[in-house]
Amino acid sequence: MARMARVVAPGIPHHVTLRGNRRQEILEIHGFEVVSALCKAGRTSKSKIGVKDEEQILQGTDEAICNPIYQAKLLNKAETEFNILLGLCVDHDSLFFKYTAAPATVFAVKDRVTGHNPLAAIYLSESYYKKIKHSGV
Repeated sequence: MARMARVVAPGIPHHVTLRGNRRQEILEIHGFEVVSALCKAGRTSKSKIGVKDEEQILQGTDEAICNPIYQAKLLNKAETEFNILLGLCVDHDSLFFKYTAAPATVFAVKDRVTGHNPLAAIYLSESYYKKIKHSGV
């Protein structure tokens, strides 16, 4: 009997800010087994790597760092056959790609400025985003 295709949903690795967007049901309806690995998997405190409280997004809390290497290792252990990244931070996708055993693709990247559409800045570079091309802005 053929193995059922397995798709990973880590942000379907995913970022915690996009957790409401993991529409894994649509994949499951089409026969995929979805395995998820949240970006904060492993729960390593930012203070352990020297990030001061005033440098954190949520000051006064024990904020965890993202861990794309651990996400990849979790999904390797789950023996996923294909991984779809959703909303990993810039460069975290590169680390994930380096450590994953299965082929992977990006469904969406995390970009809070452009609503998770980083190409908007390129497409609008001669209009709306023109001001960012000049130093001192």
